[in-house]
Amino acid sequence: MSSDLDTFNTDGYLVVRNLFDDQMVEDLQNAISRSLNPPLAPVEFEADVHYPGAPPSRQAPGGQTPRRLLHAFSRDLLFQQSARAEAVVGRLRQLIGTDKLCLSQNHHNCVMTKHPGFSSQTSWHQDIRYWSFDRPELVSTWLALGDETVENGGLLVIPGSHRLHLDRGHLDAALFLRTDIKANRDLIDKSVAVNMSAGDMLFFHSRTFHAAGQNLTDTVKTSLVFTYRAQNNEPIPETRSANYPDIPLD
Repeated sequence: MSSDLDTFNTDGYLVVRNLFDDQMVEDLQNAISRSLNPPLAPVEFEADVHYPGAPPSRQAPGGQTPRRLLHAFSRDLLFQQSARAEAVVGRLRQLIGTDKLCLSQNHHNCVMTKHPGFSSQTSWHQDIRYWSFDRPELVSTWLALGDETVENGGLLVIPGSHRLHLDRGHLDAALFLRTDIKANRDLIDKSVAVNMSAGDMLFFHSRTFHAAGQNLTDTVKTSLVFTYRAQNNEPIPETRSANYPDIPLD
């Protein structure tokens, strides 16, 4: 586990292989299928995100393609069990540096989906740019429920980018990395693909720059994503980070 911490501190992310067994993966896939067919609210659609490649409106072709099944923790007992699994929480205690953790109900807390044909791109960003906490020290988990590759829109990360402190001028109006700046292009050239199989989990720092492309395959990609913080790293009142109470994991 100490080598995991060293990797995380150096790279800003860590991949743990086969964290969940085949039966749990199958059970989660079935639970997701029940929420996707038909889509059960609350749902964020591709048209809602306004990312490159997204349909312009919900009325446009593909506009009601699900992008995220929101409020995953409260959707299904299986999602709660996976979010609280000791194999996950034990590593989080080490990576965050405390036994007293909370799961955020305001950020991620979703099933990420990428459908063939109408999936959009996610440009380079740090999650903490959109979140409001006392300290920018949160960790998210990304559970692969099938193959995650560049071809089907799997994540790309920039190793070590959680230690960067970029001026605001490096970001565009939507807080994505500007690609018209050479320093940013040099940074993006250092990115790596996070290739995963079903049951693998990515742990990544809220300051780690990441992006994802479109799903160019003929199969829907699904992933279960949660975010965690130390209990003493409080959300700032009256911000989106404080809309819903977080879940203590004592």
